[in-house]
Amino acid sequence: MRLEPIATPSVARLVGLPAAAIGATLAVGAGLVLAAGGAPLAVFGLIIEGAAGSRFALLETLNRATPLIFTGLAVAVAFRARLWNIGAEAQLYLGALAAVVLGTGALAGWPAAALTVVLAAAAMAAGALALLFPALLKTRLGVDEVVTTLLLNFVVLLFVSMLLEGPLKDPRAMGWPQSARLLPEARLPRIVEGLRLHWGFALALIAAVLVWLVQTRTTFGYEMRAVGLNSRAAAYAGIPVGRVIAKTALLSGGLAALAGYSEVAGLRGNLTLALSPGFGYTGIIVAMLALLNPLGVVAAAIFVAGIFVGADSMSRAAGVPSYIADILLATALLAMVLALMFTRFRLSRG
Repeated sequence: MRLEPIATPSVARLVGLPAAAIGATLAVGAGLVLAAGGAPLAVFGLIIEGAAGSRFALLETLNRATPLIFTGLAVAVAFRARLWNIGAEAQLYLGALAAVVLGTGALAGWPAAALTVVLAAAAMAAGALALLFPALLKTRLGVDEVVTTLLLNFVVLLFVSMLLEGPLKDPRAMGWPQSARLLPEARLPRIVEGLRLHWGFALALIAAVLVWLVQTRTTFGYEMRAVGLNSRAAAYAGIPVGRVIAKTALLSGGLAALAGYSEVAGLRGNLTLALSPGFGYTGIIVAMLALLNPLGVVAAAIFVAGIFVGADSMSRAAGVPSYIADILLATALLAMVLALMFTRFRLSRG
């Protein structure tokens, strides 16, 4: 058996296969719920209610979606140019680290607007440089960026841990290592007073629109897509492949770092090793579900965040483990990847 390209996929194939992927995901989830002793329809209803059944639930879902939009955009940008960025987690922590280093006293006395711009720019620079190094290893020495970006996650986490146990540790913190808190004027204000949703969400929406404009309306976006489709053909056409990959790495790393900045400045106020429960890795799922479309990343991030927020609420109400959410998302990703592959290819006998 071999895969044979389909010149013009039918509407039934384009619509039916993704729908079948969603159905398969729901079937797997229903089976898991039954195995856990719950009623599938009731559990799915509780997930929806927990994610969007009230003003508080909806805003909490948008709050959880904020870092996922940034990391999803980072992955989508890199993957579009076939730069396999698996290190968004490291870039997130470096962005948070840069914000904490400058925002806890080094720029005391600055107005809030200037602090916001400087901290966001510093965070982006830190994340951008973190991905530029693996990108240069890829273009200059042929080193696989999957390996280098993945390993940098562990290196950066250990580096941040060392700093939190040493020079960055808040002397007033008891036990758990954490940094000092950001200056009040360095914090991102809340969109709704008394709730956790902050203006980092608006920044994420702006970033998604800007990335979409770059990819669809600029020469760099065209070059990025050309390199991703066929780097050898792009080089033959005169596109500087190495330079495009380096610029893509800077943009991707900077976007992932904004996730760390928004979590520190908008939500937590300081840096700890528990800053991210895996936002960098979940960003890969978000980007793939969005088919690498920057505007689709927003919808995919809200969907994924809703699953997690709803699953937490469902677990308390129905007594079903919230880990079902992780399995649902993994199943959705695998099923959608297969569905998209078979919209463009068919199996035939060799």
